[in-house]
Amino acid sequence: MARFHPFHAAAVLAVLGVAVFPLYWMFVTSLTPSDQLFADRPQLWPSLAQLPTYIEAWSGTSLRHWLFNSIIVAVGTTALSIVLAILPAYALARMDFKGKLLFGFALFLTQMLPEAMLVVPLYDIFTQLSLLNTLLGLILANTAFTVPVVTWILKGAIDAVPYEIEEAARIDGCSRIGIVLAVVVPLIAPTLAAAAVIAFFHGWNEYVFAQTFISDDRWRTASVGLASFIGELSTPVHTVMAVGFIYTVPAVVFYLFVQRYVVAGMTSGGVKG
Repeated sequence: MARFHPFHAAAVLAVLGVAVFPLYWMFVTSLTPSDQLFADRPQLWPSLAQLPTYIEAWSGTSLRHWLFNSIIVAVGTTALSIVLAILPAYALARMDFKGKLLFGFALFLTQMLPEAMLVVPLYDIFTQLSLLNTLLGLILANTAFTVPVVTWILKGAIDAVPYEIEEAARIDGCSRIGIVLAVVVPLIAPTLAAAAVIAFFHGWNEYVFAQTFISDDRWRTASVGLASFIGELSTPVHTVMAVGFIYTVPAVVFYLFVQRYVVAGMTSGGVKG
């Protein structure tokens, strides 16, 4: 059993404080009376008398619809990214084919490009396919950005799978697709979960595509909806902070539940032993 060390405890508390303080300050600001928002001495404790701010943020805005849209986009991006990335990842890890090096380099290159470079071509395509102002269009746009990342993550995990396991399955009469689905996928499950979390949070937090492809308030995601409160002349600080807090907390709680899978998937290579 590891011994307790005061320095380690202090370091953990310091990192925890840096990570949690922005969320805490957002909560405090959302409950700070208007006349104290820009006071010389900032308020360090929330004022429970301002709790109706959260009721107003939940019932007086479209936040519920925005959160629902964000969940659909995040889940759809995750599912589609995993499905589309598994076979290319397996091909890069296990198969030799003409253009393999070029294909791998192209995937690697896309990770260096910002989302903004995809906006114009995707906008033109979505206009022709009538996918503007649709959640399906957002899911496809996010998937186009996340598939290369997920593919490389899964490729690293498949590389760590002993080839002898696949040979044994092939001798037993398993097809190539059967080997991928019945043998490889279960073995790389931790890495698969990590890749899914990365894709999910990209879909949840994405702003550029959602701001460009969605103009109808009914289909806005929470990230764009939050930004819509910021005006040129005035900004309802309480509402912005309350909406931001409600938008952030589910993602934080979700990550706390899945962080073990993210760490295991990114460090174990998918297979032990």
